[in-house]
Amino acid sequence: RQAADQGRVSRAYFKLQQLDARLQLLRPGMCVLELGAAPGGWTSYVESRLRNGTLIACDSRPVEASEATVVIEGLYGEPAVDAAIDEMLAGRGVDIVLSDMAPNITGVRATDQARVMDLADLALDAAERWLKPEATLVVKLFQGEGFDAWIADMRNKFAKVRMVKPKASRPDSREVYAVGQQFLVVG
Repeated sequence: RQAADQGRVSRAYFKLQQLDARLQLLRPGMCVLELGAAPGGWTSYVESRLRNGTLIACDSRPVEASEATVVIEGLYGEPAVDAAIDEMLAGRGVDIVLSDMAPNITGVRATDQARVMDLADLALDAAERWLKPEATLVVKLFQGEGFDAWIADMRNKFAKVRMVKPKASRPDSREVYAVGQQFLVVG
Protein backbone atom coordinates (compact mmCIF):
# COMPACT_ATOMS: atom_id res chain seq x y z
CA ARG A 1 0.00 0.00 0.00
CA GLN A 2 2.86 2.38 0.84
CA ALA A 3 4.41 1.80 -2.60
CA ALA A 4 1.14 2.70 -4.34
CA ASP A 5 0.59 5.72 -2.07
CA GLN A 6 4.05 7.06 -2.98
CA GLY A 7 3.76 6.29 -6.70
CA ARG A 8 6.40 3.54 -6.57
CA VAL A 9 6.38 0.65 -9.04
CA SER A 10 6.59 -1.95 -6.27
CA ARG A 11 7.44 -2.55 -2.65
CA ALA A 12 10.88 -3.72 -3.82
CA TYR A 13 11.90 -0.03 -3.81
CA PHE A 14 11.65 -0.04 -0.01
CA LYS A 15 13.54 -3.31 0.36
CA LEU A 16 16.58 -1.89 -1.45
CA GLN A 17 16.22 1.44 0.36
CA GLN A 18 16.37 -0.40 3.70
CA LEU A 19 19.33 -2.54 2.61
CA ASP A 20 21.16 0.58 1.43
CA ALA A 21 20.42 2.51 4.64
CA ARG A 22 21.80 -0.36 6.72
CA LEU A 23 24.87 -1.26 4.61
CA GLN A 24 25.64 1.89 2.55
CA LEU A 25 25.58 -0.03 -0.72
CA LEU A 26 25.13 2.78 -3.25
CA ARG A 27 26.94 6.05 -3.88
CA PRO A 28 27.14 8.54 -6.76
CA GLY A 29 29.30 7.58 -9.72
CA MET A 30 29.02 3.80 -9.31
CA CYS A 31 28.60 1.29 -12.10
CA VAL A 32 25.65 -0.96 -11.21
CA LEU A 33 24.43 -4.17 -12.88
CA GLU A 34 20.87 -5.07 -11.92
CA LEU A 35 19.56 -8.54 -12.76
CA GLY A 36 15.84 -9.25 -12.69
CA ALA A 37 14.98 -5.56 -12.85
CA ALA A 38 11.26 -5.74 -13.75
CA PRO A 39 9.03 -4.04 -12.94
CA GLY A 40 11.55 -1.40 -11.85
CA GLY A 41 11.31 -0.92 -8.08
CA TRP A 42 15.04 -1.35 -7.47
CA THR A 43 15.82 0.49 -10.70
CA SER A 44 13.93 3.53 -9.47
CA TYR A 45 15.76 3.51 -6.15
CA VAL A 46 19.19 3.08 -7.78
CA GLU A 47 18.44 5.95 -10.19
CA SER A 48 17.67 8.20 -7.20
CA ARG A 49 21.08 7.44 -5.63
CA LEU A 50 23.42 7.05 -8.60
CA ARG A 51 24.07 10.57 -9.96
CA ASN A 52 26.78 10.46 -12.65
CA GLY A 53 26.95 6.69 -12.55
CA THR A 54 25.95 3.86 -14.87
CA LEU A 55 23.00 1.54 -14.35
CA ILE A 56 22.54 -1.50 -16.56
CA ALA A 57 19.20 -3.22 -15.88
CA CYS A 58 18.39 -6.66 -17.34
CA ASP A 59 15.05 -8.43 -17.57
CA SER A 60 12.91 -10.13 -20.20
CA ARG A 61 9.87 -8.23 -18.92
CA PRO A 62 9.35 -4.46 -19.26
CA VAL A 63 11.33 -2.30 -16.82
CA GLU A 64 10.25 1.20 -15.83
CA ALA A 65 13.43 3.24 -16.07
CA SER A 66 14.67 6.71 -16.94
CA GLU A 67 16.50 7.42 -20.19
CA ALA A 68 19.80 7.42 -18.30
CA THR A 69 19.43 3.71 -17.48
CA VAL A 70 20.54 1.13 -20.03
CA VAL A 71 17.84 -1.53 -20.17
CA ILE A 72 18.85 -4.82 -21.76
CA GLU A 73 15.85 -6.93 -22.69
CA GLY A 74 16.46 -10.57 -21.88
CA LEU A 75 17.66 -12.78 -19.08
CA TYR A 76 21.18 -12.78 -17.75
CA GLY A 77 22.90 -15.95 -18.92
CA GLU A 78 21.53 -15.72 -22.46
CA PRO A 79 24.44 -15.17 -24.88
CA ALA A 80 22.92 -12.02 -26.43
CA VAL A 81 22.35 -10.44 -23.00
CA ASP A 82 25.86 -11.28 -21.81
CA ALA A 83 27.31 -9.82 -25.02
CA ALA A 84 25.26 -6.63 -24.58
CA ILE A 85 26.56 -6.24 -21.01
CA ASP A 86 30.14 -6.79 -22.21
CA GLU A 87 29.64 -4.15 -24.89
CA MET A 88 28.17 -1.63 -22.43
CA LEU A 89 30.97 -2.15 -19.92
CA ALA A 90 33.72 -1.98 -22.56
CA GLY A 91 36.24 -3.57 -20.21
CA ARG A 92 35.21 -1.61 -17.09
CA GLY A 93 34.32 -3.43 -13.92
CA VAL A 94 31.11 -3.16 -11.95
CA ASP A 95 30.90 -1.74 -8.41
CA ILE A 96 27.81 -3.71 -7.42
CA VAL A 97 25.67 -6.51 -8.84
CA LEU A 98 22.08 -6.45 -7.61
CA SER A 99 19.84 -9.47 -8.11
CA ASP A 100 16.20 -9.44 -7.10
CA MET A 101 15.51 -12.35 -9.45
CA ALA A 102 12.87 -14.86 -8.40
CA PRO A 103 11.25 -17.67 -10.38
CA ASN A 104 7.58 -17.97 -11.13
CA ILE A 105 6.39 -19.94 -8.12
CA THR A 106 4.84 -23.34 -8.89
CA GLY A 107 3.82 -24.19 -5.34
CA VAL A 108 6.08 -27.25 -5.34
CA ARG A 109 8.58 -26.22 -2.69
CA ALA A 110 11.49 -28.39 -3.86
CA THR A 111 11.11 -27.23 -7.47
CA ASP A 112 10.76 -23.58 -6.47
CA GLN A 113 13.81 -23.76 -4.18
CA ALA A 114 15.93 -25.36 -6.93
CA ARG A 115 14.95 -22.54 -9.30
CA VAL A 116 15.81 -19.90 -6.69
CA MET A 117 19.25 -21.44 -6.21
CA ASP A 118 19.80 -21.57 -10.00
CA LEU A 119 19.09 -17.83 -10.17
CA ALA A 120 21.45 -17.21 -7.27
CA ASP A 121 24.14 -19.11 -9.20
CA LEU A 122 23.57 -16.81 -12.18
CA ALA A 123 24.00 -13.74 -9.97
CA LEU A 124 27.21 -15.12 -8.50
CA ASP A 125 28.43 -15.85 -12.03
CA ALA A 126 27.78 -12.21 -13.00
CA ALA A 127 29.70 -11.07 -9.93
CA GLU A 128 32.69 -13.29 -10.73
CA ARG A 129 32.63 -12.10 -14.31
CA TRP A 130 32.27 -8.34 -13.88
CA LEU A 131 32.81 -7.17 -10.29
CA LYS A 132 35.79 -5.00 -9.50
CA PRO A 133 37.99 -6.09 -6.58
CA GLU A 134 36.42 -5.00 -3.27
CA ALA A 135 32.96 -4.66 -4.91
CA THR A 136 29.54 -5.88 -3.69
CA LEU A 137 26.90 -8.49 -4.59
CA VAL A 138 23.29 -8.44 -3.32
CA VAL A 139 21.18 -11.54 -4.05
CA LYS A 140 17.62 -12.48 -3.13
CA LEU A 141 17.45 -16.00 -1.71
CA PHE A 142 14.88 -18.19 -0.03
CA GLN A 143 15.98 -20.29 2.91
CA GLY A 144 15.80 -23.99 2.08
CA GLU A 145 17.68 -26.75 0.29
CA GLY A 146 21.06 -25.60 -1.05
CA PHE A 147 21.02 -22.30 0.88
CA ASP A 148 23.79 -23.15 3.38
CA ALA A 149 26.13 -24.57 0.72
CA TRP A 150 25.58 -21.51 -1.50
CA ILE A 151 26.38 -19.14 1.39
CA ALA A 152 29.52 -21.16 2.20
CA ASP A 153 30.64 -20.74 -1.42
CA MET A 154 29.91 -17.01 -1.26
CA ARG A 155 32.06 -16.72 1.90
CA ASN A 156 35.04 -17.95 -0.19
CA LYS A 157 34.54 -15.07 -2.63
CA PHE A 158 33.78 -12.09 -0.36
CA ALA A 159 35.51 -10.80 2.76
CA LYS A 160 32.13 -10.01 4.38
CA VAL A 161 28.88 -11.92 3.89
CA ARG A 162 25.66 -10.98 5.67
CA MET A 163 22.07 -12.22 5.56
CA VAL A 164 19.59 -9.37 5.80
CA LYS A 165 15.79 -9.40 5.86
CA PRO A 166 14.43 -5.90 5.20
CA LYS A 167 11.34 -4.81 7.13
CA ALA A 168 9.58 -4.34 3.77
CA SER A 169 9.73 -8.13 3.25
CA ARG A 170 6.67 -10.00 4.43
CA PRO A 171 7.33 -11.37 7.93
CA ASP A 172 6.18 -14.90 6.98
CA SER A 173 8.33 -15.02 3.84
CA ARG A 174 11.46 -17.22 3.61
CA GLU A 175 13.00 -14.37 1.57
CA VAL A 176 16.38 -13.07 2.69
CA TYR A 177 19.10 -11.08 0.96
CA ALA A 178 22.69 -12.29 0.89
CA VAL A 179 25.08 -9.35 0.76
CA GLY A 180 28.69 -10.05 -0.12
CA GLN A 181 31.05 -7.12 0.31
CA GLN A 182 34.73 -6.77 -0.58
CA PHE A 183 34.89 -9.17 -3.52
CA LEU A 184 38.04 -11.25 -3.45
CA VAL A 185 39.62 -11.73 -6.86
CA VAL A 186 40.41 -15.43 -7.00
CA GLY A 187 42.96 -16.94 -9.36
